[in-house]
Amino acid sequence: MFDTLSDRLAATFKNLRGKGRLSEADIDATAREIRIALLEADVALPVVRSFIKQVKERAAGAEVSKALNPAQQVIKIVNEELVGILGGETRQLRFAKRPPTVIMLAGLQGAGKTTLAGKLGQWLKSKGHSPLLVACDLQRPNAVNQLSVVAERAGVGVYAPEPGNGVGDPVRVAEDSVEYARSKQYDVVVVDTAGRLGIDEEMMRQAADIRDAVSPDEILFVVDAMIGQDAVNTAEAFRDGVGFDGVVLSKLDGDARGGAALSIAHITGRQIMFASNGEKLDDFDAFHPDRMASRILGMGDVLSLIEKAEQTFSQQEAEKMAAKLAKGPKEFTLDDFLAQMEQVRKMGSLSKLLGMMPGMGQMKDQINNLDERDVDRTAAIIKSMTPAERHDPTIINGSRRARVARGSGVDVSAVKNLVERFFEARKMMSRMAQGGGIPGMPGMPGMPGMGGGKKKGKPQKKAKGKRRSGNPMKRREEEQAAAERRAAGGGAFGLPGAGEADESFELPKEFKDMLPPK
Repeated sequence: MFDTLSDRLAATFKNLRGKGRLSEADIDATAREIRIALLEADVALPVVRSFIKQVKERAAGAEVSKALNPAQQVIKIVNEELVGILGGETRQLRFAKRPPTVIMLAGLQGAGKTTLAGKLGQWLKSKGHSPLLVACDLQRPNAVNQLSVVAERAGVGVYAPEPGNGVGDPVRVAEDSVEYARSKQYDVVVVDTAGRLGIDEEMMRQAADIRDAVSPDEILFVVDAMIGQDAVNTAEAFRDGVGFDGVVLSKLDGDARGGAALSIAHITGRQIMFASNGEKLDDFDAFHPDRMASRILGMGDVLSLIEKAEQTFSQQEAEKMAAKLAKGPKEFTLDDFLAQMEQVRKMGSLSKLLGMMPGMGQMKDQINNLDERDVDRTAAIIKSMTPAERHDPTIINGSRRARVARGSGVDVSAVKNLVERFFEARKMMSRMAQGGGIPGMPGMPGMPGMGGGKKKGKPQKKAKGKRRSGNPMKRREEEQAAAERRAAGGGAFGLPGAGEADESFELPKEFKDMLPPK
């Protein structure tokens, strides 16, 4: 959603890099580019004006003029101001002192409230709570049935005494649900209310009646992040008519420009608490303003990536795998490779995971074109092998490759490439597990197992290089020839140019094996 904004900001900051000092003209030009980027992203005009004013004032102050790297200081200011307009600190749910905690969802029809109720229920369940979803949307056709299906998929309880489709009193259902939750030991009640195509008196009155009947601990306004400026207008109208405590952004994975997310917290004074960024029930999490600002500026979201890994990977399994790799590369089999791959797949979409890594903004096209089905094809190839072949892939000969290819529906070359990549990955993982670094790369001095330090009892051998002649005249000719080669096409480190190879420069064997044949 924020790709266009990220690209524009990245281009703006690129122009600042390399400048030892920023003039007033540089600051004005940067502020103008940021203003255009925000307006193109559909950010509300009052928010843009406030944001640019703060950035210009801080950029012209001492924190930039006295900085060693003014460009980085400006990026830091923009990052902090982005965090500010996104709501500042992360806002947590308020839970009642005496259960059940009542959470009321409200918003326009089509914002995704019913699906989001299931996502919130599953998220609360993962945090150790026992949530109950309540069907108070009795107007929209099949809304009650949809909530029941979503609750079943999320593995949480549902209270739906009325059939809906225009039948039943939503206020009475909401009242009765609280007593039902107490009797059945549910500690959180999530009330799904009806929406409208637009703000009207009937919608406001019904939402206010449900609010007065159940006295919710949290009222969350669900807003479609793809509808642009109208999201802000709707939020203001609902805040004034009924009131709400926090905002939930749905459809954050869409291709809209995302200005609503950057505007709604600043204008309404209510923080964004959750964000839904996909169709699956687990594509939902708490909203962290600092992490979102980091993503917009192309700096990744390492903390969210770590949290996903901690939720997916077992510490015991990780230790077991590390111990297996430390014993030797042959201990790591294709079964282990498949298990690791499936664990990564459980973390979510590979493109989303890669997007959380710092510096990946420059590879957006490659990440967007990533074929998620490649993982399924790899799994199919491995599962088409016999247990003996998965344990020892060296026995896979031509006839076995043909059989595996037929069983998995791929070409024979795909099976061969997978086995070769597995051997390379196994070798690298084993070396790294034993502290040996990446194969073919020189060790670092003083690091255990890296081969860089001196070993006790054994004198360190002097590295072999190109021998120099003892004849002064001949040595001078060799040095002159080497200088001419560097001048003809050498790089910054004196490496050979494209047209001539230096016989003293030799690639490690592991790197040679990865190169395509000449």
